[in-house]
Amino acid sequence: MKSLVMQGNGCTAYNESGEIVYRVDNYDQKNSNEVYLMDLKGKVLSTILRKNLWVFRRWEGYKSNDLGSNNDKPFFQVRKSYSVLGKDVSCKVSLRSCNNVQQLSCYRLKGSAGKSALRIIDNQGRLVAEAKRKQSCSGVILGDDVLTLVIEEDVDHSLVMALLIVYELMQHKM
Repeated sequence: MKSLVMQGNGCTAYNESGEIVYRVDNYDQKNSNEVYLMDLKGKVLSTILRKNLWVFRRWEGYKSNDLGSNNDKPFFQVRKSYSVLGKDVSCKVSLRSCNNVQQLSCYRLKGSAGKSALRIIDNQGRLVAEAKRKQSCSGVILGDDVLTLVIEEDVDHSLVMALLIVYELMQHKM
């Protein structure tokens, strides 16, 4: 969860070969209202916007070719579900389908307050992605900002990365 840019707020995702796959740089400030998911070359893949509605917040994700077009509806929306105890973080994710109709809940994000660990579950209850603290080969648990992200093959990897970013923004870690 470190930025490639000195004094930047963001993160870098590497594949199993150690090559950079995604990067996020939040140049202005931590916990910004607008964040960009980019590929290695800096091409914006998704723009994530935080929308404040009184006390409630919603995060919207736009694919790079949707924002600013006549069809500028978000590709996904994330809404936090509030719990009484406040220990668990749960969010509903709605995706825009091909015919631009919002589905009620395509995914759920599940985590714990203050932790970077995250599980993404589809509407059939199947675990499609999981982020957790990384362990070295010798079993040493690395820092709280070093994560391992495992994603099922049939899931859009850039969507999962964008959802992880939203989760980190909710946790005020980016």
